Amino acid sequence: MSRRAVWEALFGARPAEPRPGPDAAEPLDLTKITATLGRNMDRLDGDFGAEAIRTLGNPVPMLVENSGTELLELWLEPFGQDYWLRPGEAFLVTSYGSWDDRPFEIAHEPDRIQIWASSCFATVTFRDGTEVPGGHQRPREEY
Repeated sequence: MSRRAVWEALFGARPAEPRPGPDAAEPLDLTKITATLGRNMDRLDGDFGAEAIRTLGNPVPMLVENSGTELLELWLEPFGQDYWLRPGEAFLVTSYGSWDDRPFEIAHEPDRIQIWASSCFATVTFRDGTEVPGGHQRPREEY
């Protein structure tokens, strides 16, 4: 089952067609995702804010930096949130909770980095720990 099919099964249709990545044809085990999602979601008690996500513990931060010369999109799955980095900017993506195998899967495209948080719950912050709002620096002409 493709990631798009998993997304639609869990959350309904995406607002925009995803760009194909290197693993777009790779089948995905839906039970693995739903088990992890359920395990972590049960501990959140319906609150999906950044503070609640941090209570899941087991933080694994990963620095994402735009070392290019153009605006770079960071697309965070499984909830499909976008963040935009200007050249030289960096964000910390931190996975919380439990997962199977590894905390992140990453696909890089020329103008986008797609990160799948295997725990289904992650935060995006500036280096000082301040939360980056979804859609941060999104270019108007494309959306």
